Amino acid sequence: MIIGCPKEIKPQEFRVGMTPIAAGEAVAHGHKVVIETQAGIGAGFPDEDYIAAGAEILGTAAEVFKTADMIVKVKEPQAIERKMLREGQVLFTYLHLAPDPEQTKDLLASGCTAIAYETVTDNNGGLPLLAPMSEVAGKLAPQVGAWTLQKANGGRGVLMGGVPGVGPARVVVIGGGVVGTNAARVAAGMGADVTVLDRSLARLRYLDDVFGRDFKTSYASAGNTIELVRQADMVVGAVLVPGAAAPKLVSRAQLSEMKPGAALVDVAIDQGGCFETSHATTHQDPIYEVDGIMHYCVANMPGAVARTSTIALGNATMPFMLALADKGWKQACTDDPHLLNGLNVHAGQLTYYAVGEALGIDVISPSLVIK
Repeated sequence: MIIGCPKEIKPQEFRVGMTPIAAGEAVAHGHKVVIETQAGIGAGFPDEDYIAAGAEILGTAAEVFKTADMIVKVKEPQAIERKMLREGQVLFTYLHLAPDPEQTKDLLASGCTAIAYETVTDNNGGLPLLAPMSEVAGKLAPQVGAWTLQKANGGRGVLMGGVPGVGPARVVVIGGGVVGTNAARVAAGMGADVTVLDRSLARLRYLDDVFGRDFKTSYASAGNTIELVRQADMVVGAVLVPGAAAPKLVSRAQLSEMKPGAALVDVAIDQGGCFETSHATTHQDPIYEVDGIMHYCVANMPGAVARTSTIALGNATMPFMLALADKGWKQACTDDPHLLNGLNVHAGQLTYYAVGEALGIDVISPSLVIK
């Protein structure tokens, strides 16, 4: 198989879909790898590293898309990239289709087979290709939230850890999954007073058992959530419904009940965001204000630490990429039901139910597609 990796073109996206190590593994398996020139430079991987791994460097994204049987990326294909996809080509990347009808429409029209990192599953019910970026985003959330809280950036002017005689910032993390746990750990490590909200009592028990001395837990009823949000200096939105649009947990009307200058960090923005007033921003212009509340809603937070993120993502995606290349997508998905769960689009048909429900599009079962 010819595997292609273009340079990411989403604003301020410095990650790359393949590391030189992954390229070398694919070449060792007998495949050809083509990389767009300078694709890895933002993550610290020059073209020479890919050449040494046995990959071929091409001058443009158009050449990569034209040459490759499978395209491996990080972020969802942008409009100009979607026009280069073709029938029968495999796309393996993050898609986040539920809040993105235009991308969904273009992928269906292309005839490609699109497998989404964020819906591939594992034996434990987890999302192994989303987890590493969730870990990165979770750890970044208190860091960027602390910056947003600085007065010069429009925030309340509250220090996360306080000082002797002055209490710490109050941080509320909505969602106790991978993002929320990592956000809470880092916020607590910065000295903040942290509470994690979740609807799963089993998850709350786990968090209390493991991290009980570091942060508090609370049940995420609507009343309890808004009461804690009113008291918070920072709220981290970390709720995920796999493949579906994120639920809206804080309404615009409720912003008026919050402390002026409080910070909202919406890590769920890739799936549409979990605050009603959220809209995607970039690393270049990351924050905005609504009704006196500062919003940080960068849609590719892990891109800020591109080298760490690229290596972590590559470690997770490489076995699946090799399976797709070695066996072909259909046999690989037949052999691995968890990879099959990643199938979102095939030959003009939508194959993921949560996306169909969010966008009002008919869906065909992926098990029927591979038959």
